[in-house]
Amino acid sequence: MANIDMSKVIKPWKLDAQPTYSFINAKLIDPIKEQVVENVTIKTSRGKILSIDTSENAASNTADGEITIDLKGKHVCPGLIDCHVHIAVVPGEASLSAYKDMTERMSLIRQPWVLKPMLDRGFTSVRDCGGATLAMKEAVEEGICLGPRLFIAGYALSQTGGHGDMRSSHDQSPCSCGTVSGISRIVDGTSECFRVARDELRQGADFIKIMGGGGIASATDKIENLQFSDEEIKAIVTAAKNNGTYVTSHSYTPQAIQQAIRQGVRGIEHGNLLDAETAKLMAETGTFLTPTLITHVMSKQLNFLPPVSAAKNEDVLKRGLQAIKIASDAGVTVCFGTDLLGPLHFAQSKEFSVRSQVQTPGQILRSATVNAAKLLMKDNELGQVKEGFHADFIVLDGNPLQDITLLDRSESSILAVVKDGRIVSSKLSDVKVDVSSRP
Repeated sequence: MANIDMSKVIKPWKLDAQPTYSFINAKLIDPIKEQVVENVTIKTSRGKILSIDTSENAASNTADGEITIDLKGKHVCPGLIDCHVHIAVVPGEASLSAYKDMTERMSLIRQPWVLKPMLDRGFTSVRDCGGATLAMKEAVEEGICLGPRLFIAGYALSQTGGHGDMRSSHDQSPCSCGTVSGISRIVDGTSECFRVARDELRQGADFIKIMGGGGIASATDKIENLQFSDEEIKAIVTAAKNNGTYVTSHSYTPQAIQQAIRQGVRGIEHGNLLDAETAKLMAETGTFLTPTLITHVMSKQLNFLPPVSAAKNEDVLKRGLQAIKIASDAGVTVCFGTDLLGPLHFAQSKEFSVRSQVQTPGQILRSATVNAAKLLMKDNELGQVKEGFHADFIVLDGNPLQDITLLDRSESSILAVVKDGRIVSSKLSDVKVDVSSRP
């Protein structure tokens, strides 16, 4: 009895300490310089990168207790970051309409089926823009379930009749301030915006997401609608800034984007109808853009949306690629996002191929690594394979700087995934995973 590890008794899911690894003979991809450095040795310990060494004797310089893994010239890329997901809208239904009866308990039980496949696709961090809870974030951190590192908005904030209000026009049920509706909370008026933003931060939100304009999934608002007033947005931004964080806005149109920027919003989600004037403003103010094109593509292909939403989806789908090109040409910091719901999560990596029509491989890779890390305010910890950073990287059978679409083919192209210094996925016969399957 004297040798019992009480920490494992109290929390039987507790992960063992990360091993010390020496990954040798790697081809290291630098997304910033768009270069590949050969014969690199990457040493990791306790979840961090200890060193990056290119000297000739680095591979043979191993200490006692280190585990050496010969990557045999395979490419190593920083762990991918998806800046717009909704893990709470889980698989299990064929169409969006069926989700009105989905309970939070049902969603929570199914969320590991969203999270682990994301990790297998190489996404070591994701930013949830509505629906994810602190409980699930902590479950991943503690090892109760396997998944990417989570950065959460809690519930997105929407006005009554806005993009987060999922009631139909014939639904007369009351909706008071703070009411939860799907992945959103309904809030009206400056004082309530202030209070509810503070409450989301109290409940563990890393940032605040607002529905700043009309959307597709909601039936009662038009894409071109402005939603919150200037004063309401400013109140939410003030609450976030006072807490050391930021606000991002669901905005499709130039008018909604400009309104958000004027009130201090730091990020724009979607932005499909972006014009050159607004892109210039975004670049000048350092506002981030996270397009999410694959959700429009897959929603159409799989007939996921009800007729009213499908019609709106068609309108914004055509403009999405053009918006990314306008933003890139203007110097806007573009991040990687997908916004997939329900059964569509499987298509997460297909965003790379969609964007390849208008962006270079280097631009796209930066959007899913260094740019994303800047948006998360973690650019000194994530987005690069660099000394002192989190040991988050993927081993690839190929170079995404030459062919970014290989990231779409994760089943064959992603050979191993390292998150927080642990090997969490491996197809290499001589590389074993560190973390056993969770119950």
